[in-house]
Amino acid sequence: MLEATEIIQRLRAAYGPLPRRQRRAPLDELVLGVLSQNTSDVNSERAFDRLKASFADWELAARASVAEIEDAVRVGGLGPTKAARIKALLDEVRRRGGALDLRAPASLPLGEAKSWLESLPGVGPKTAAVVLLFSFDMPAMPVDTHVHRVAWRLGLISPRASTRRAQETLESMASPGHMYDFHVYLIAHGRRTCVARRPRCPECALRQGCPSAKLYHPFLAVSSS
Repeated sequence: MLEATEIIQRLRAAYGPLPRRQRRAPLDELVLGVLSQNTSDVNSERAFDRLKASFADWELAARASVAEIEDAVRVGGLGPTKAARIKALLDEVRRRGGALDLRAPASLPLGEAKSWLESLPGVGPKTAAVVLLFSFDMPAMPVDTHVHRVAWRLGLISPRASTRRAQETLESMASPGHMYDFHVYLIAHGRRTCVARRPRCPECALRQGCPSAKLYHPFLAVSSS
């Protein structure tokens, strides 16, 4: 099985340095995570931009009605559900901290920070990990569809592994200093090469050592090491 450091090295050689993801304030990242559920990045970003344009700050959004929030985020799909989640989320963040900010998780150990975020309305393991990795620089592994697909094809996780189980397994493979690169290179690989329908194994930088390569391309010469 390939190690995390080797995966990173091979994919960096294949794709070059990847640009750093835009750093957002923790509450911005959290709300965007809720909006991204069951929709495309394009639609969730559009809904987030509309929401920010509709309310000057999160205090105003928290005081708005669910209907007003829904009107702002409707463009992203599932407006009624997501508006209700965002309203409940903002109310709970204020209840816990007295203000609309997310300073509390930054002072907690990783496991406790995950639990704190995941206990908020509408927040699951992936959304919590995104906030921790990208806003707090904590070594959490967000597992989206690309990360999950690449990881199971490489034999790192079971194809039936839950998001939480996949996250725990992948986090155990990489050192804290490598977690960001491990995440972004797995995503890049899933989007560019290890795609869902027909992975491009002949051009894959990880085909040497990938147990799935010959399943998709039976005549491809693949070493087991």
